[in-house]
Amino acid sequence: MIAFVSGPVAALAPTTAVIEVGGIGMAVQCTPDTLSTLRIGQTTKLATSLVVREDSLTLYGFADDDERQVFELLQTASGVGPRLAQAMLAVHSPDALRVAVAGGDEKALTAVPGIGKKGAQKLLLELKDRLGEPLRSAPAVGSPVSQSWRDQLHAALIGLGYATREAEEAVTAVAPQAETMGAAPEVGPLLRAALQSLNRAR
Repeated sequence: MIAFVSGPVAALAPTTAVIEVGGIGMAVQCTPDTLSTLRIGQTTKLATSLVVREDSLTLYGFADDDERQVFELLQTASGVGPRLAQAMLAVHSPDALRVAVAGGDEKALTAVPGIGKKGAQKLLLELKDRLGEPLRSAPAVGSPVSQSWRDQLHAALIGLGYATREAEEAVTAVAPQAETMGAAPEVGPLLRAALQSLNRAR
């Protein structure tokens, strides 16, 4: 198993980062939240999980070991493959998933594309004792995290190659969605929404 990759970021796309490792470009599938922390040319280290199929080898990358562990635990539930597990982490942080599962929050799971009401109910039952307790407390209201989502999102879009004007328009477009997320909006889901708005505009 490839536990992590470390090296300069050679390229970024909406779902993939290319990390240069020993002169080889490793394509790593990442969530929008993880991609938002990467910058082309900067050295990074991503925890990884290698998914082997008959016709493919796919490397999934994560900001830390906890996110990778949750990604792998999610796949122990029936019907959850790597793509759905990654989609769940694109919408919710590991701790948000733990809170949702512990609290039996169907609505949180059905917010993930590809999960319906029955699927959410099944996942809540199967994952109840697998994810564990949240590792971190929620950020306090008015914390730097809650104040900087615009800057983080703007920088992520610039890093993906969008022009400053396009990035500013996309940030403005998702601001109403950010307001519904409370004091500490998650950048990952907002980045995905911003990319969708930019694709529609082109």
